[in-house]
Amino acid sequence: MQNEEIDRNEGDKLSLNLAIIGGGRTCNAFLKIIRVEQSNYPNVRVLGVCDIDPKARGLATAREMGIFVTDKITDLFKIEGVDAVLELTNNQALDEIMRLKPAGVAVIEHDAGRLLETVFSVSRKLTAAEKWIDLEKRSYDILFQQTNIGVVVLAPDFSIIDANRAYLQAVKKTKEEAIGKPCHEIVKGFFAPCSYSQMGFECPVLHTLKTGESAIIIHEYPVSDSKTSYFNIATYPIKDKHGNIVRVIELWRDVTKEILSRWEKKLQRMEMDMKKMVQEDRMISLGRLVASCVHEINNPIQGLLTLSHLMQEKLEEGAPSPKDVTDFTKYISLMTTELERCGGIISGLLSFSRESSIEYKQEDLNDVLSSVIALTKHKMELSNIRLTTNTSDAPLIVIGDKNQLQQCVLNLIFNAIEAMPDGGDLIINAESESEKSVRIEIKDTGCGIQEEDLHHIFDPFFTTKEEGKGVGLGLSIVYGMVKSHKGDIKVKSRAGEGAAFVLRFPAASYPP
Repeated sequence: MQNEEIDRNEGDKLSLNLAIIGGGRTCNAFLKIIRVEQSNYPNVRVLGVCDIDPKARGLATAREMGIFVTDKITDLFKIEGVDAVLELTNNQALDEIMRLKPAGVAVIEHDAGRLLETVFSVSRKLTAAEKWIDLEKRSYDILFQQTNIGVVVLAPDFSIIDANRAYLQAVKKTKEEAIGKPCHEIVKGFFAPCSYSQMGFECPVLHTLKTGESAIIIHEYPVSDSKTSYFNIATYPIKDKHGNIVRVIELWRDVTKEILSRWEKKLQRMEMDMKKMVQEDRMISLGRLVASCVHEINNPIQGLLTLSHLMQEKLEEGAPSPKDVTDFTKYISLMTTELERCGGIISGLLSFSRESSIEYKQEDLNDVLSSVIALTKHKMELSNIRLTTNTSDAPLIVIGDKNQLQQCVLNLIFNAIEAMPDGGDLIINAESESEKSVRIEIKDTGCGIQEEDLHHIFDPFFTTKEEGKGVGLGLSIVYGMVKSHKGDIKVKSRAGEGAAFVLRFPAASYPP
């Protein structure tokens, strides 16, 4: 910091009222130095000490000196006149201190506190005048240069008076390049304060100059084309004895790791919530499938029971005749066919209900369509819906997760069935558009979609169904799954004329 013409008369000396968090060995040594040197440094006062251990050595010394002691950090911030908090817990309580401290109270970190202890010890060997000068200089060097927090001293016209190494490293400037330049030019390359030059940006320095109070913001600063750092920027006013702001201290604390960690946890929670929503949607679809498949399975079961009773009655009458054996052969063949059909339906339901991890591999969309149609065909018959399928003779290979692809098709088929309560036609087309793209179209002759609703059908929780008929997640889930497969989904519809959903996916040989 450049020298200033400040009157150093006794009445104008800056006082420093400290609160200490951490009552261990370092605190004990610090208090003893303060007690010995109190006559030389009457403006340095300790107003309170906090530690959760009531037997801590520093707490005992504080009690002897008549200093307030507590085990709660919040109690320290209730003490009137505290200028700064000296943190001596090896940064274990730093986050809590930063969160709870009142505006205008500075924080001196653990390493700086240890160095302050050293400065006080060395100063014992000097005269009273030399002690004051040395303490002022060394304390400044410790707090200003040795801390890993970026510190910049600004004039009221935003020009940089001094800056420490941490700040200069953050803004990628040398001290010669920064001194005398406006902070908004050094940080952003602007010719006016940031809040004037960039819409939506809050300048903490401008806030402090206008209100006389400290301010805090989170600032995003690009380090390179692919990397961004985030800084917690706090400003504190320095006032003269008349209350005028003569300097603004700006502190930059790198919170990139903290923010990225929170963001990653948030993304993980979102992914877990989405996975639960998708599985819940699958269970809803499964319930609807089971309801229709029960009828399809029940009829062959009744037939099987009839044939088995008939065979049992014949056997009870005596040895079967050649004609009976011929009939039994036909019955067994028919029973085998029906049992295989029922087994296929059950296997399909079990496969669809199984929650599995997402696995992207080569899948044939023809197979995906066949498996879903097999599960929904009876539902269509019960709903008086005529199904027409036009699939490709050649495989339609994409890279995707089979369960998610099935879910997409199933949701669209169910929507089509619901759109045709009195029956109608459902047309499913699948083809290769080119070497790079494959296409599925699911078209119905139902009620269609109102024009004003077309732009919202993929929004989560948007639904035109009656209350209790659905929560509007089906199409939004389809949209998300299609996009996760690097695909695209479009809809064409008019009210009363049906709807056509077209899904496009990259062919496996041409990944996006």
